[in-house]
Amino acid sequence: MSTERLTAFGPPATAVPRSAGRRLLDGLLARPSVGALLGVVAVAVFFGLQAPGLFSSGGLATVLDVAAPLGIGGVAVAMLLVGGQFDLSIGVVAVTSSLATALLVAEAGLGIWPALVLSLAVALLIGLVNGVLVIATGLPSILVTLATFLVLQGSSLAVSSAIAGSSRITGLSDASGRESALSVFGATTQLGDGRFRISVLWLLAATALTTWQLWRTRFGNAVFAVGGARRAARELGVPVRRTTVLLFLGTAAAGWLIGTLGLVRLGGVQVDPALGSEIEFIVVAVIGGCLLTGGYGSTVGAALGAVLYAVAREGIALAGWDPRWFQAFLGLLLLVALLANGVVRRRLRAVPRS
Repeated sequence: MSTERLTAFGPPATAVPRSAGRRLLDGLLARPSVGALLGVVAVAVFFGLQAPGLFSSGGLATVLDVAAPLGIGGVAVAMLLVGGQFDLSIGVVAVTSSLATALLVAEAGLGIWPALVLSLAVALLIGLVNGVLVIATGLPSILVTLATFLVLQGSSLAVSSAIAGSSRITGLSDASGRESALSVFGATTQLGDGRFRISVLWLLAATALTTWQLWRTRFGNAVFAVGGARRAARELGVPVRRTTVLLFLGTAAAGWLIGTLGLVRLGGVQVDPALGSEIEFIVVAVIGGCLLTGGYGSTVGAALGAVLYAVAREGIALAGWDPRWFQAFLGLLLLVALLANGVVRRRLRAVPRS
């Protein structure tokens, strides 16, 4: 480049070197799942020293058995949080859809697969209603889905008692299609003294699919845009309404899958008055690095958050601690995650994003 061109455009900007700590922080911000991964390693090492059986095949099988359904719900909720929304109804959708399947099989005489298709339609209808209500009313999604939770909770208890005369529905063991459904949703593999369930593969598939959607598709770009700056996204032509509805359909489908995994595994469904594990799904998503304000997060982190949850739960049990310590430990993890949320939020506000 000639001297004249340098003079015309001014001297070249001087690059400001970044410290090692600044580079590390920038790298962590670019990968929200790193914190959850470090948490899994730290908690596993801690409880592994307290209870070496945690690393046996039986201990690992138990951890993954707990983590799989929680992670499936967690990755769906993580997608929704990145899009700036909440869903408190995913757990009750799991119960409602499995109840629908059980009633269609036990009371209407349908085969397993037709009943599963119809219950999936029911779950997706619930997700559609949630999404449309959030868009049409402008109400906070946490309030809309809380109302949905209460409606489905009461309806599930009332319908199961009115039709079956009990809160427990069974009779699926002799239904048509039971064996094929069991191979898809209930298969197990024995390795050592541990029985590993196919739900782990469903978790891996859900994590891979949602990660690809977030980072490799236009839909993922829309999710980040809607969650980060809804008004600007709308002005730039991002399909805010469609994106929001699709996210709620995703959590509804995840709820159906969780319910189906439990239904096929147990051969029935128990409608519990204390329905729902919605808070746990949100907790693992937040531990996994999702901001409660939207626009930032990772479904891989949510899956790792579910593993962290399961390791702590199983580690406390194997170490012989009072099980009530688990709630305290989970609360501590959530508090740390929320404090990290605040740090990340301030950091992101200080750095303009394109």
